[in-house]
Amino acid sequence: MRWISLCALLLTAVVVVLGAYTRLTEAGLGCPDWPGCYGFHMVPSQSHELTLAEHRFPDTPLQPHLAWNEMLHRYCAGVLGLVILAMTLVSLLRRQGRLLACLTFGLVLGQASLGMLTVTMNLFPLVVMGHLLGGMTILALLWLANLKHWSAGTESTPSTPYPPRTLWLTRIGLGVLVLQIALGGWTSANYAALTCHQLPWCDGPWWRWLDFIQAFDPIPPPSDSYQFGVLPYGARMTIQLTHRSWAVVTGLTLLLLAWRLGREGRLGLGLVLASLVLLQIVLGVSNIGLLLPLPVALAHHGVAALLLLTMVTIWFALGRQSGRIREI
Repeated sequence: MRWISLCALLLTAVVVVLGAYTRLTEAGLGCPDWPGCYGFHMVPSQSHELTLAEHRFPDTPLQPHLAWNEMLHRYCAGVLGLVILAMTLVSLLRRQGRLLACLTFGLVLGQASLGMLTVTMNLFPLVVMGHLLGGMTILALLWLANLKHWSAGTESTPSTPYPPRTLWLTRIGLGVLVLQIALGGWTSANYAALTCHQLPWCDGPWWRWLDFIQAFDPIPPPSDSYQFGVLPYGARMTIQLTHRSWAVVTGLTLLLLAWRLGREGRLGLGLVLASLVLLQIVLGVSNIGLLLPLPVALAHHGVAALLLLTMVTIWFALGRQSGRIREI
């Protein structure tokens, strides 16, 4: 179970990064059908395959580099599904960690459905954001499973419980971070990342353009495709500014938690958390100032995932020391 969980975790990290790369390179519709690509199991390359692909999808010309980005993501996600299925079967046979394994496998099935809907609904924003959150949730659950498996032989009598404030601050910080990741996903799904290039706010009387109703309406205006976004400037600007504003709340909350951890003897975890928060702030500002370069955008996505895993680690460590982690 230890090694298969570790394999699933590493493969999930690869799939999450590939998903971000696919989205940022506009390859989400690189293959207009699902689960194949222009009706083939692989990206068509032979002359007769290209002719048939053009006949099947005359309005969607094949762009091989985008199609391969999308298919590589699908292949890795398919392998991950098989690995998590194997992990679930082993956990059921050994009656160990069954709830966590079954929950993870259920989320994988949901992710497959969202992956299909992402293509068939032409990047519908709510589906795209849900797909991102699903991937992050699977990554967090597998990280939790690995924490439990690799610490299984080191359980000891719980020491003095942590102050309730720290435990509550950890839970609040985790919730605040998840909301910030969701806002980031909503920003990306609606192509609002480059709405305004100024800091901390936008030029001119930006407050007159605020439109929270349309910005966060789960059902956007009807469109044949949601690629490149369909919302007006005011709604996209509202999404962008909300993401920035909540980033301040998230940063302050997590830095406060890092400070408390350092005071209470968890200096290593506190330093890691504080370093990641500061790095994420630098990457976020760089995304705006440098107009969303691909390496910086990928790093921003990756550090968000690392922050989530760090918060899960802190929750696990404090709960385990206080004797509040139950078998799941």
